[in-house]
Amino acid sequence: METLLKITRHPYEEPYHLNLDVQASNGRQAGFLEIYCTTDDLRQAAKELSVFPRHNSDVFLWEIGSECPEDRFGFYFRFRAFTLDSRGSCAIQVRFNNNQEPRYKEMSEFCIEAEASKINLLAQLLHEFAGLQHSILWWDTQSGGLDDEPARTWSASRPPVNLTGNSNN
Repeated sequence: METLLKITRHPYEEPYHLNLDVQASNGRQAGFLEIYCTTDDLRQAAKELSVFPRHNSDVFLWEIGSECPEDRFGFYFRFRAFTLDSRGSCAIQVRFNNNQEPRYKEMSEFCIEAEASKINLLAQLLHEFAGLQHSILWWDTQSGGLDDEPARTWSASRPPVNLTGNSNN
């Protein structure tokens, strides 16, 4: 098993609602969850992760749904990027819960350690993926890509992508 984040988009009520299958693995554990979100959710995650980490205790949190039964959500999705130490080492925590009764319950929670530059690459990929021109986003701790295009790696010599939509920097 390898470290991986893979998001597969299934046309649904686009562009307003997205139906996504999210798979993740840290090499030891893996999980899968079908989620529903918006393109704005993807763009906001991309924007926040493009400047992550801003300081040595930075945390980015993206949650959809709830695990509280009284909230009556069909699922709970948690994606949290955080720093591990003052040197800027980072990790991504994923938590998937299908909120089913015990007989059908499926939950996964684990962390994927990643360099900040690789999290910034994920931000670029999420931003492009939100354009709804691609069906698959894949990312690991070394590279990433969309559909079956060649793998991309983050390069400090490449200028950052403008995720605000403004042409002025």
